[in-house]
Amino acid sequence: MHIQQNIPLAPYTTFKVGGAARLFVEAGGETEILDALRFAREERIPVFVLGGGSNLLVGDNGFDGLVIRIAMKGIAQQGNTLTAAAGEEWDVLVQLAAERNLQGIECLAGIPGTVGGTPVQNVGAYGQEVSQTITQVRAIDRATLTPLTFTNAECGFAYRRSRFNHEDIDRYIVTAVSFRLLPGGAPSLAYADLQRAFLPSETPTLMEVATKVRKIRAAKGMVLIPGDADTQSAGSFFKNPVVPAELYESIAATHGNVPHWPAPGGVKLSAAWLLEASGFHKGFTLGKAGLSTKHALALTNRGGATAGEILLLRDHLRAGVKARFGIHLEQEPVEL
Repeated sequence: MHIQQNIPLAPYTTFKVGGAARLFVEAGGETEILDALRFAREERIPVFVLGGGSNLLVGDNGFDGLVIRIAMKGIAQQGNTLTAAAGEEWDVLVQLAAERNLQGIECLAGIPGTVGGTPVQNVGAYGQEVSQTITQVRAIDRATLTPLTFTNAECGFAYRRSRFNHEDIDRYIVTAVSFRLLPGGAPSLAYADLQRAFLPSETPTLMEVATKVRKIRAAKGMVLIPGDADTQSAGSFFKNPVVPAELYESIAATHGNVPHWPAPGGVKLSAAWLLEASGFHKGFTLGKAGLSTKHALALTNRGGATAGEILLLRDHLRAGVKARFGIHLEQEPVEL
């Protein structure tokens, strides 16, 4: 275990903002993670676990503790199940599944970050969520310093949530995830964007769907492209809110065609639509932070922004939507 000092964290995030970690270690296996946890316990310092940095906003003061960066790699296949180490790039796994004609995660192509973060957030896009294919999550219990395995049911999956980011937040460190996929299965074309991308007569392959998803995401600034300020973000910053049916009906009565979907407990609305309907259009800026010019739901570092400026923009947007519709937008990225 090699512990480094005063390591800037901004380069390890897609936002490219934030201060330094007082202590920093890269863990290539479970043994190194356990060693780092024991060290932090002995020194009585806080720990933060860093994955791909695609769903993270580091504060300007950095982190006065130990950052453990998950760097373990490896993908194994057993039958129709792929098991990937937590440090593997997520899109590498999606590409491999498509190449091997294994259906179930092709619509999640192009999403930045690592495999370990996918069960935590129950990552989803274009009609698919990882909870639909995850069979097991291997993790280390930070309280007992022991590895253990969770079944799908034990993960407590729901929309953009799991036990790992709610009731057991900061308790477990994911080290590997297993996905049961469908050999030769037809790709999912549930979302309108994908349906419009292919002719009704076409029968696209999994690889063609994954490629098309990446192109759609790139057009919205949701694929990392060096030098493109629209991609210096954490992707969709706000969750699509679920509101009571009565509130949706009230909004629809005055605004006409409001994008919505049925959801447990009410109606899911488009956070991007709410922002634009509140006057915050693509490209809106506040200081050096702003909305993407391609997608209203992505808060971006337009160049040289501080974390404080990102948060100021967040609060400004929230207040506008709250005043216009009475809806509080919940953010997706983790704050450090």
